[in-house]
Amino acid sequence: MPHMDLDLDAWLSEPAIRTRHRRVADDGVTPTALWAAAGTLRVDETGPLGRVVRWRIPGLPPGVTFRELFASAPFTVLAEGDGWSVSGLVGRIWTLRRDYPRLDGGAEAFATWSQPGTVRVLFAHWVEEDAATGDVALVSEARVAPVDRGAALRLRALWTVVGPAERLIGGEALGRVTRRATLDR
Repeated sequence: MPHMDLDLDAWLSEPAIRTRHRRVADDGVTPTALWAAAGTLRVDETGPLGRVVRWRIPGLPPGVTFRELFASAPFTVLAEGDGWSVSGLVGRIWTLRRDYPRLDGGAEAFATWSQPGTVRVLFAHWVEEDAATGDVALVSEARVAPVDRGAALRLRALWTVVGPAERLIGGEALGRVTRRATLDR
């Protein structure tokens, strides 16, 4: 699996919110095996994190994987390759209804999105291998950029509610994937 230098700044260079989680797999897990395990993690396997996801994106089908989630509406795959994927979402993420416009124009529509009162949200996931140590890790990064001041204020209010749950990404979701990759080898 080739090393991929993701330039997330090309998508969202000045996010108001940025989270990043990295979980190293046990010795002997290959990048290919870790990425394959990541593709099998279902939203309903992640307890509290899964409940937050379903609360924010109602109507998800039972058994949907995170990979399927990030590859279908309301998300748009912006770019992907062997061992990495970048998806985007736009809209009013603080409402309780599904207020996420469909980006029929794909990556270009995401890059140029500027509807007042909304945000752009970027989700990137990748596997990286440390050449010096041989460690293989799964990384997840999210970035949120408001389009205007009104959206920034609403985003700040939403983050006080959902922000504490973001720690579950590294502890719960990535932990499950790295354990699964270890068991599958």
